Amino acid sequence: MRNNKWKIGFFILLGIMAAALLLVWGLITSPVEETKLEQGTNGADQDDVAFNVSTNKRDLNRVINHYLEEEAKKSQIDYQVLLTDEVELYGTLPLFSQELELRLTFEPQALKNGDLILKQRSISVGKLKLPVSTVLKFVRDSYDLPDAVNIQPKEERVYVSMQRLKLKSDIKVRVNEFDLTKDNIKFTLLVPAD
Repeated sequence: MRNNKWKIGFFILLGIMAAALLLVWGLITSPVEETKLEQGTNGADQDDVAFNVSTNKRDLNRVINHYLEEEAKKSQIDYQVLLTDEVELYGTLPLFSQELELRLTFEPQALKNGDLILKQRSISVGKLKLPVSTVLKFVRDSYDLPDAVNIQPKEERVYVSMQRLKLKSDIKVRVNEFDLTKDNIKFTLLVPAD
């Protein structure tokens, strides 16, 4: 059971990114500024078209949790993500006849190359605080993770290489800003135009 909570936690983080992509896709259908990028700029090919999308925590919370509700139907674990000044994950984990409450917190940081770092702040089950680096090492060593996700226990963070994420239609995503304290969340979608 313990292995499942970390696996679910990882997939929830991946779900956050997927939910953000769903939000971005929904916003693409409304008028946005389209810009052709030069080759070599921001990791985009010459034939990619950039769609700049801006959102806020309230809207992104709604999209993320809608996506998680759909995913939760397939899982025994109930969880919710809340974007406050950090990324907070709340959930319950069934253990025997009890439901254990868990909480994970992350501080997101967008990098200049469009990737995202999720700096682990805390992990707790009930009132028990767990050592972050030990748990991240366990997750890294126990699960087969996508190439785009690199768990770095010593640094107590998860590095998400947005450029290496495999998305439908070869769409690429760059995280431009992910500042939750200022409610400033910006993405660029790079859509192949050839």
